[in-house]
Amino acid sequence: MLVLHRRLSPDSYRRITLVALVLLCFIVVSGALVRLSGSGLGCSDWPNCEEGELVAPLEYHALVEFVNRLVTGLVSAAVILAVLGSLVRAPRRRDLTRWSLGLVVGVIAQIVLGGIVVLAGLKPPFVMGHFLVSMVLVANAVVLHHKASQHDGAGELGTGDVDIDDDDVDIATQAGPSIATRLVRVVFALVVIVLVLGTIVTATGPHGGDETAERFDLPLRTVTRVHAGAVWALVALTIALCIVASRALRRGDRSAESLRRAATRLLVFEAVQGAIGYLQYFTDVPPELVALHVAGATATFIAAVQLLIVGGGSFATSGVGPDVEGIGRSSGPGAPVGVGSVVHGSGLAHPG
Repeated sequence: MLVLHRRLSPDSYRRITLVALVLLCFIVVSGALVRLSGSGLGCSDWPNCEEGELVAPLEYHALVEFVNRLVTGLVSAAVILAVLGSLVRAPRRRDLTRWSLGLVVGVIAQIVLGGIVVLAGLKPPFVMGHFLVSMVLVANAVVLHHKASQHDGAGELGTGDVDIDDDDVDIATQAGPSIATRLVRVVFALVVIVLVLGTIVTATGPHGGDETAERFDLPLRTVTRVHAGAVWALVALTIALCIVASRALRRGDRSAESLRRAATRLLVFEAVQGAIGYLQYFTDVPPELVALHVAGATATFIAAVQLLIVGGGSFATSGVGPDVEGIGRSSGPGAPVGVGSVVHGSGLAHPG
């Protein structure tokens, strides 16, 4: 039997998860560049570039698409390292293994969906799905990196397995979500809605990846206005969340600081994204600004996931206290506590 020697430190594993996250963000942008350069069908076959040819010919569009496929190979390698790293990390934590396996499932789904996108001739629903699955992968990587950055709380327990339960709910959450928690969840849901609407706008407008690519037969001005309206609603609710967190701080609730920082960070990204969106709309959607908008959408979504981690209720409290086989969960005053549970045990959980 092969025995894995657990020699990877938590810091080393945290760096591996960061690399995986960065590469997953990079391929979102590189995929957009394929579309914006009109190279979506630069390789008309899959998994080969052309029928009977694995490597792309020395032609611009084919090389752009082929290089993006090579980036997928780098992402796959980083994800495999994340899984293997979770198995040799000391101490081993089963929550990290579960979340890293989520990346594997997502990458496999993306590879298959990417092939369908090419073989289907860049039909909008498949292209939209390709982007949205990428966002799910990014969210998974953000959570994995966050969890890998958490203290194990088992330093005195040697290198035993640690199980951090993803279903933990603190007392305040059981009593009912706070105003802040509800706002966080609504804000995150709106971010998702804005992303979906953005893909509809993209699938209706120019830059379909190829001049023959199918487009949605929708009034571009109308779908753009719907998208913009959702963005304004998102900005308004994010401002409201910043106000709620700031009032909690003024009441002396220092644990609300992390929530205010996360909400403010998201608000900044929303403002930048909105500015880029309006600029590209009034300048006839130049490819350079669209690429910036895709990168900004990815950054905004990461900020939204981080906000959900900080103040999203039971999701935020996952990772509170280690569950070591044969010992049980820490529950005393010295037990490690996640940021989310601090927020929920504060005045934010019981306003007034």
